[in-house]
Amino acid sequence: MDTRAFKRSLHHSDRYNRRGFGRAKEVAGSLEDAYQSDLIQSIRENGYQLQQGRVTIRLAQAFGFCWGVERAVAIAYETRRHYPTERIWITNEIIHNPSVNAHLRQMDVLFIAVDGSGVKDFSEVESADVVILPAFGATVQEMQLLNERGCHIVDTTCPWVSKVWNSVERHKKDAFTSVIHGKVQHEETLATSSFAGTYLVVLDLEEAQLVCNYILGDGQRQEFLERFAGATSPGFDPDRDLARIGVANQTTMLKSETEEIGRMFERTLLRRYGPEVLSQHFLAFNTICDATQERQDAMFSLVDEPLDLMVVIGGYNSSNTTHLQEIAVSRGIPSVHIDAPERIGPGNSVEHKPLGGELTRLEPFLPAGQLRIGLTSGASTPDRVVEGVIDRLLELAEQQPEPGPDPGEVSPLLQLGT
Repeated sequence: MDTRAFKRSLHHSDRYNRRGFGRAKEVAGSLEDAYQSDLIQSIRENGYQLQQGRVTIRLAQAFGFCWGVERAVAIAYETRRHYPTERIWITNEIIHNPSVNAHLRQMDVLFIAVDGSGVKDFSEVESADVVILPAFGATVQEMQLLNERGCHIVDTTCPWVSKVWNSVERHKKDAFTSVIHGKVQHEETLATSSFAGTYLVVLDLEEAQLVCNYILGDGQRQEFLERFAGATSPGFDPDRDLARIGVANQTTMLKSETEEIGRMFERTLLRRYGPEVLSQHFLAFNTICDATQERQDAMFSLVDEPLDLMVVIGGYNSSNTTHLQEIAVSRGIPSVHIDAPERIGPGNSVEHKPLGGELTRLEPFLPAGQLRIGLTSGASTPDRVVEGVIDRLLELAEQQPEPGPDPGEVSPLLQLGT
C-alpha cells in the first residue's frame, strides 16, 4: 500500500479532522476541574518540594501530562461537544491512564472491543459514527477500514508519533529495513510498523545485539527467525533485509537505550561494509519525543538526590511510565509503581506493580521516622491524580508512630530495593 498517498487522500476528506473543532474555551473548564491541581501548582512554585510532618515530598521537575496528551484529551472533549448525540468510539484508550478513560466513558464515549489475542472488533461501528484515533495513533489498516465504512474520523495522534511514521516511510521509499526500538504489541509500535515497508522490532539492547551479531555472521538463520517471530514484516529474510537499515523507535522508550541501539547498528554496518559506503547501509533520524526525554532527564536528576522511596504514578500499560520506574530501579532506590491513589491502603499497605512483575500488595508499606519521598508521573497522568497520591501518602505517614522500627525488623523499603 502507498501509505503516503492514502494519508494525503484521508487528510483531504471532509470526514477527517485532526485539528479539533474550535471549542477549546468551551471545554477548558471541564478539563481544569477533572485534571488540574492547585496543590501541584503550589509545590512547583515552592521549588518542587513539600514538607509536612515527617515527610518531605520531592517532585521531578518535569512530570505528568505532556503537550501531546493534553491535545488528545482536549480534542476528545471537543468531539463530544461537537457531536452531542452521535455515537463516538475510540479505537483504543485515548491515553494510558485509567482515570482519563473513565471520564470519557462517563461522557458516553465507547471503546472498541479487543479480544484475548489483541484483535479489535469493529463490527458494531457504523457509517454515521464518529471514531477517535488515540494519541499513539492507529494502524493504516484501521484507518482504511474506518474510511471505507464512511465514519467521521477524529485523529488525535501525537505529532511526535507522526514524525516517526514519516521516518519509516522514508526508509521504505529508499528500500531500507526499519529497525524499530519498541514493544512489539504496543499500540504505537503496531501503528508505526504498519507505515513501514520491511521492518524488525527489537525490544532492548540484548535483542539489538543479537541482530548485530547476525549481520556480522554470528548466528543461525532458523534460530533468528524463531526469536523474532511476530516482530517482523511478512516474508522477512534476515540475509537479505539486514543489509540496509534505518533506525526508528517507539517514542516512549528509554532515550539512552534508543541512542545506544542506533550506535550499535551504525558500528556494526561500518564494520560490515566500511566507511566509504556506510550511508548506503545505515540511516538514523532523531525520533525521540521531547516530552519523554524531558521526563527521563528530570527523573535522572531526582534519583541523584538522597531518597528513601520513589513513587512512580501512571497506567500500568504506559511505556513511558515504566521506563521512569526503570531509572529508579537502576539506581537501587526502593520504588513503587501505582496507577491511582486508591492503590495506597487499606491500612499501611500499597498495591503496586514491580518492574517486570505482577500486581502485588506490600504491607507494611511506610516505616516510621523521617521520610524523603521522590515522586514522578508518566506523560498520561493528570496532576489531579498526583495530588491524590500525595494526600494518601501524607495521611498514611501521619497515622504511623514516630519511633523507629524494631531493630530486628527488615524495613519494607529495603525489601522494595532488592
